[in-house]
Amino acid sequence: MKWDPYFLARSLMFEPLRAHAPQSFPDQWPGLPALQRLLDQRQPPVVVASGAPLRLVPQPGKSSRSGLRYEERIYCCGELQVRESNWHDLLNVLVWLTFPRAKAALNARHHAAFEERASTGAPNRGPTEDALTLFDEGGVVVVAASPELLDLLRSFAWKELFWRRRLEVAASMRFFLFGHALYEKALRPFVGITGRGLCFEVETDFLNAPVADQLAELDTRLASHIGAPDLFNAPKSLAPVPILGVPGWCAENETGSYYDNTDYFRSRPKSRDP
Repeated sequence: MKWDPYFLARSLMFEPLRAHAPQSFPDQWPGLPALQRLLDQRQPPVVVASGAPLRLVPQPGKSSRSGLRYEERIYCCGELQVRESNWHDLLNVLVWLTFPRAKAALNARHHAAFEERASTGAPNRGPTEDALTLFDEGGVVVVAASPELLDLLRSFAWKELFWRRRLEVAASMRFFLFGHALYEKALRPFVGITGRGLCFEVETDFLNAPVADQLAELDTRLASHIGAPDLFNAPKSLAPVPILGVPGWCAENETGSYYDNTDYFRSRPKSRDP
């Protein structure tokens, strides 16, 4: 897909990224120096778990540290490998800019999970690493002042939530894309896009706050949640969210029949318990 300097204005789905991104991008792909300046200018600064500032490096790296794994290089050296003129990697940088604490917590837990696996000789990734990757790539943060609305989402009651309770959703619920692969899909949205959600109950004051303040609070809450060793231990802990069902995120969902597509708005899976 060719470069589009106005991509952040395409959809409400990009609203979180707009909080710290420039008002407009140049007419050509921003290079690593330009993206690094965005990171360096952010307050508070973007740092990894060690406290080192995040530095963008080309991929593949040519330094003596290029033998380190991707997550290890971030954790140990503060170096994020980025491909030039690449949507996936550009959007990852912008998510670091938007949710720096949460991204650092994800990286730290990824690194810890790998170290634990290496120490036991386990050959394959475990459920914690799978859950971390799912959220890093396809995560969406769902907040609501009404626990009932969150219960409807967890129950796969999509038409009840997004259509019959549409006004309540608009007043009391918010959706924030987190995963950079999910943002990449939002550049060319298609029926079938599904995020993996973390749900938080919030006060009404949160919903009325400026978006930048909402993001700062969510960044802190996400980092705490991701860092808790008894949480985030399996993909099933993340709630599926059919992204194009969110009111206002798709012109087609302005009619109730849109939510009758059971290939997209699926029912809750039956329990495998006997």
